[in-house]
Amino acid sequence: MDTHHWWREAVIYQVYVRSFLDSTGDGVGDLAGVRAGLPYLKKLGVDGIWLSPFYPSPQADHGYDVADYCDVDPLFGDLAEFDRLVAAARRLGVKVLLDIVPNHCSSEHPWFREALASAPDSPARARFHFADGRGADGAEPPNNWHAMFGGPAWSRVTEADGRPGQWYLHMFTPEQPDWNWRDPEVGAYFDRALRFWLDRGVDGFRIDVAAGLFKHPELPDSPDPEADARTRDSVNPLAWNQPEVHDVWRRWRSVCEEYAAHDGRERLLVGEVSVPTAREHALYVRPDELHQAFFFDLLSASWDAEAFRKVITEAMQDIAGTGSTVTWVLNNHDQVRTVTRYGEPAVEGSGLGAARARAAALLLLALPGAAYIYQGEELGLPEVVDLPDDVLTDPIFRRTGSRARIRDGCRVPLPWSGQASPFGFTSGVDGTKPWLPQPEYFAEYATDRALADTRSFWHLYRDGLQLRATLPQLGEGTLRWLDAQPGVLAFARGDGLVCAVNFGTAPAPAPVPGIPLLSSGPCRAGVLPGSTAAWWIGDDTDS
Repeated sequence: MDTHHWWREAVIYQVYVRSFLDSTGDGVGDLAGVRAGLPYLKKLGVDGIWLSPFYPSPQADHGYDVADYCDVDPLFGDLAEFDRLVAAARRLGVKVLLDIVPNHCSSEHPWFREALASAPDSPARARFHFADGRGADGAEPPNNWHAMFGGPAWSRVTEADGRPGQWYLHMFTPEQPDWNWRDPEVGAYFDRALRFWLDRGVDGFRIDVAAGLFKHPELPDSPDPEADARTRDSVNPLAWNQPEVHDVWRRWRSVCEEYAAHDGRERLLVGEVSVPTAREHALYVRPDELHQAFFFDLLSASWDAEAFRKVITEAMQDIAGTGSTVTWVLNNHDQVRTVTRYGEPAVEGSGLGAARARAAALLLLALPGAAYIYQGEELGLPEVVDLPDDVLTDPIFRRTGSRARIRDGCRVPLPWSGQASPFGFTSGVDGTKPWLPQPEYFAEYATDRALADTRSFWHLYRDGLQLRATLPQLGEGTLRWLDAQPGVLAFARGDGLVCAVNFGTAPAPAPVPGIPLLSSGPCRAGVLPGSTAAWWIGDDTDS
């Protein structure tokens, strides 16, 4: 296999559009704001960007409830602005990936509105999962499944004659009905959507809920109906990871390869794949399916050298063995920010959590394969944990009444400059504020301050990305584990480059001698303090 495909070792920056940069002063980020921020991202050194959904949507789940897959919501701009963004990115050599949502749509999608107005067993309803209820008068849901965001996975409709009627399936919220991919019209519809955006010059797609799409054809009861809601993950084996889904990815891969054959420019498919094991994960990145799939086990691993070594080893054995490369992530728009997640207890970006997050960033960039960085991680932003209830917008909070694992805290708009909100995120005409409030302490993390401070998270990421781009050892390939004392993880890449991470809290001898090429914190020859990572170039044979 050709080892020079751009995506195999790319570093992609996730842009959560509504929180990146607002160009219009309405308090919500937009596509023109992304375009204005491209020079910043180019300077950081990323290879591409992944844009969160900007399609027309009622925004019940911030755009993951899509009403039209082939347009831009006026909230974010229009198709002309999208074209300008793609052109500007291409001039800078930055790839553009779109977020596509094939598992479910919005309840405002024209096809779903047609289904509601149609009779049971009609072709319009066949595009979704409509079923008769159980019990007296069909008053009970068709099965016992629960939605990931809380509550039953079924909602009952009122038929045209005013009587209670069938139920429809929604594995997230009632505003997000699941498509029925067993209906051929659905597959053909998404073929057209892919081609629409590929014709406008995009470089690929991040696929939401890529292990979803197909449900068990009989829709039976689950032995653990609340598993998805309890774990906030796609674990119901009757609703996720059905074997037929692989046929879809083969079909989409063939579409991408058709475009690549025409102009020589590879298009990328990267899937959000939540499955129990690395071996099952590997099935999604076989040579004729997805190019990549996010490997979430590193994100979920506890801060422990052996835990990290175990998940890295499994990924390298099972995923890289398919001919793909591992796609590493430490965060995204659904997770608690890394600084806070690693902090004990969570603090405002200082102390233990920040030290661990810096070390993890160097580890991420040293691993063979691709990496994705969520916006704001390069600033060391902490999770905003004290947002008032009345500003929370996450449907999980609306559905459950619980703040546990809600996602607003990692989606607070970025601080760009200044000492007070809106920190350059928006012009804020007539007192307009960012769509989520920014805490006062965000001033410490503003981009202008980060760029001016050579000790900042931003410079650590920038320096790591520059070295990754210039050192051949940090490209594709394998890693070799080195012997190290307990609590220290060390591996070699290529010819003489070593990454070492001290997961402990006390200073420890470094696994290699000499001065580090790059370190996440204070580090001197022969010593690697606790919660610090470093890269060395030199002979590792004595490690």
